[in-house]
Amino acid sequence: MRFDVERQAPVRDAHGFCVECKPGETGEVIGKILKDASKPGARFEGYAAAAETEKKILHDVFQKGDSWFRTGDLMRKDTAGYFYFVDRVGDTFRWKGENVSTTEVEEAIGQFDEALEAAVYGVEIPGRDGRAGMAAIVAKGNFNLTAFHDHLARRLPDYARPVFLRTRSHMDVTATFKQKKVDLVAQGFDPGTIGDPIYFNDPAAKAFVRLDPTLYARIRDGQVRL
Repeated sequence: MRFDVERQAPVRDAHGFCVECKPGETGEVIGKILKDASKPGARFEGYAAAAETEKKILHDVFQKGDSWFRTGDLMRKDTAGYFYFVDRVGDTFRWKGENVSTTEVEEAIGQFDEALEAAVYGVEIPGRDGRAGMAAIVAKGNFNLTAFHDHLARRLPDYARPVFLRTRSHMDVTATFKQKKVDLVAQGFDPGTIGDPIYFNDPAAKAFVRLDPTLYARIRDGQVRL
């Protein structure tokens, strides 16, 4: 099912029905819910809270009255019929008119020897459409910013390379060891309120440069090319 990353919602046609993805397009995987005793695998019992159950169900998807379960997984299918995992709903964001998969960016960062852990997410910049990519990373003590910049340039298209880089001594996680990306998104990229070092991927210098309050203000006011 075609998925609108900016709206974080399914794409529906003029008749109000969802649209199937073409080969190569990324969409959310859904499963039809059947109330058929002979097909127990197609049942959906739901959650203890009715509101949580309703979030997982789409109605009137391909025809009036049908119901489908939302997996939250974004995948794409090639012309040979093979499926590839792309990301989780909510982790993909748009920048420069393109969809950026946090999973793919995190994988590219993980291939750099000096990077130990990474969390990739999108942050809002006033006056700019979409979200700019930002990576919070835990790295070795000899972290080489120049080599890291070159590494990303070889592995990622321009729109997917992190605009901001935040280096940390450790990554905050939940009780189930999931990264607290929601907190990172909320904190943004203001060096005046964040104690960790933050760097800007400067397209003019073709390097990561330290983000200070002056540069931050220029980016916020639209005076710097991104």
